[in-house]
Amino acid sequence: MFDISWGELLLIGVVALVVIGPKELPGVLRTLGQWTGKLRRMASEFQSQFQEAMREAEMADLKKQVDEMTSQAQSYAGFDPVADVRREFEGVQRQIESAVADQPKSEASAPSAKSEGDAPVEASAASNASAGTPIPVPKDSQPAEGSPDAQDAGRQPA
Repeated sequence: MFDISWGELLLIGVVALVVIGPKELPGVLRTLGQWTGKLRRMASEFQSQFQEAMREAEMADLKKQVDEMTSQAQSYAGFDPVADVRREFEGVQRQIESAVADQPKSEASAPSAKSEGDAPVEASAASNASAGTPIPVPKDSQPAEGSPDAQDAGRQPA
């Protein structure tokens, strides 16, 4: 703590003997020793209180960690993997059912989405097929001249 060598202590003792005198020197040294003891006790008490506060802080941290671990363990206690899988399957099943339910609606709306010009051609084609007459083909779908399909287009069905 203090860096005082033996030589310096001897010098302080000689000066104290000369200044205080040999008669009062033992009483002064006794009082100095008592003060030194009191200072040491106070320092020791402060140090022990500081260490106790550190232990309490560590205990509070440990208690906090134990509480966190306990809450995690309780959350794992309610863990049910079968129920989680069941919920996943039910969600996928609902998605599939809704997709299947939506599909016929879109197929039913597909014929109504055709243009008005297509409806008479189909109606006349159905009536011509029953009468045995050739089916008229729209101009944009006729085969090019010189192709085998163009030669067959001029023939009448038997």
